[in-house]
Amino acid sequence: MQTTNAKVHYHDFVVQATPVKRLCKTHNTITVNGMYPGPTLEVNNGDTLVVNVVNRARYNVTIHWHGIRQMRTGWADGPEFVTQCPIRPGKSYTYRFTIEGQEGTLWWHAHSSWLRATVYGALIIHPKEGDSYPFTTPNRETALLLGEWWDANPIDVVRQATRTGAAPNVSDAYTINGQPGDLYNCSTKDTVIVPVDSGETNLLRVVNSALNQQLFFKVANHKLTVVGADASYVKPFTTSVLMLGPGQTTDVLITADQPPARYYIAGQAYASGQGAPFDNTTTTAILEYKSAPCPAKGATIKPVMPAMPAFNDTATATAFTTSFRSPRQVPLPTEIDHNLLFTVGLGLINCPPGASSSTCQGPNGTRFAASMNNESFVLPSNFSLLQAHQQGIPGVFTTDFPANPPLTFDYTGNVSRSLWQPIKGTKLYKLKYGETVQLVLQGTSIFTAENHPIHLHGYDFYILAEGFGNFDPSRDTTKFNLVDPPQRNTASVPVGGWTVIRFVADNPGVWLMHCHLDAHITWGLAMAFLVENGLGELQKIEPPPADLPLC
Repeated sequence: MQTTNAKVHYHDFVVQATPVKRLCKTHNTITVNGMYPGPTLEVNNGDTLVVNVVNRARYNVTIHWHGIRQMRTGWADGPEFVTQCPIRPGKSYTYRFTIEGQEGTLWWHAHSSWLRATVYGALIIHPKEGDSYPFTTPNRETALLLGEWWDANPIDVVRQATRTGAAPNVSDAYTINGQPGDLYNCSTKDTVIVPVDSGETNLLRVVNSALNQQLFFKVANHKLTVVGADASYVKPFTTSVLMLGPGQTTDVLITADQPPARYYIAGQAYASGQGAPFDNTTTTAILEYKSAPCPAKGATIKPVMPAMPAFNDTATATAFTTSFRSPRQVPLPTEIDHNLLFTVGLGLINCPPGASSSTCQGPNGTRFAASMNNESFVLPSNFSLLQAHQQGIPGVFTTDFPANPPLTFDYTGNVSRSLWQPIKGTKLYKLKYGETVQLVLQGTSIFTAENHPIHLHGYDFYILAEGFGNFDPSRDTTKFNLVDPPQRNTASVPVGGWTVIRFVADNPGVWLMHCHLDAHITWGLAMAFLVENGLGELQKIEPPPADLPLC
């Protein structure tokens, strides 16, 4: 695959505690190289990244390269206890992988506990040298990473929730490139400014790096033309609002065609879970025309604020997610080897008799849980799944993850309480190399229905359709886009609805699939595919690197 001018990029990531002041208060925040957000990596399609991660923090850490295919390099994927044991404090590990046939915006983030709250950055893949974008070359490019800030240590937040069984505390601010913006205390002087010249067209690379919240994104008085998502090009379409679930990226062109002034770029919650608490604040940056009139001495001109959708505006979210198409007809697999249906949703685990009430602070004295097909995923702690598979270590996992829910019920209706309690386990679903998978991700209304951003490691998949209610093959198969469905690595499963994806298992390894709301993955909303080696060298996973961390 190496092209003549492909480069190898070497980086050092030092994970360390750094004083970071936000919302008037300084926290000892875990960062990479003292930066929050962390460094932006820029490469060309075909290049190789070699990133040496040194852990100088007091927590275990791993780094996941979100959306990178990792063909045969599963050891570099990064989810803790899935493809590697964590990098312990004082230790290091070098991630090596090649970017093959991907262009656009991805990102990297910690994949251990809730460290990704502050340990994340952009991963920008430019076209191969000599190639150009399939759209007008922008005058300039700006990455905008939407984040979430707690006025607390995020690790303490998740540990408290795990101890009590209750929902974790919601964040105190959203951020754009680490800054909350003008609408928060002690934040105005650091608000991010995006400069533009009148008439120019710029590329905004928008990433939702928030921990637990889907976000609406708007620029006051400006239209956005969507040209890419999750490092795949899309058929361009114009919109005034984006909706991104955590993990998703969207590339948009914006033309500075308005009267020269200052315009707010804003992000705020799309919160679809009825009655579920959420952070109802708004983060802002400023799109600033260079020729904008200067205010009179001592006066300030407030930027123009966009009208944001209501927090529960599912119609706007749906209109956006259903606008995506691939630029041209795609080579969609038609013979399906595995026709799967996975329920995705919450659950409540009953506390055993005699348990302390302090550990059962979920609804009615329960503990929050989440599951796929009623299996609440438990990570191993002594081996990574990939290591156990590779070395044939027994007792770490089983391969009997169910292809369908163990029980058929009205998934999005009024679900009987007897079905609210999932079973904990570490079950994988086995695929042979080259097999084709069609998967219906079916939301449930257990405890509450909500939108779930489902991310599959090691793969891009085609999204064939989405809808509300229970998936009905006889009725809903006719809605499939089999011509130009979009290619993504993270799919938003609609609130009280379903999404259908398709992919070919052409990358051997163990690949986590999980909800990218970290509260939900903590509760077990995950599973993993075990893709077996095929024939010959190029269909087998590479041997593990010598410095792979030990548990």
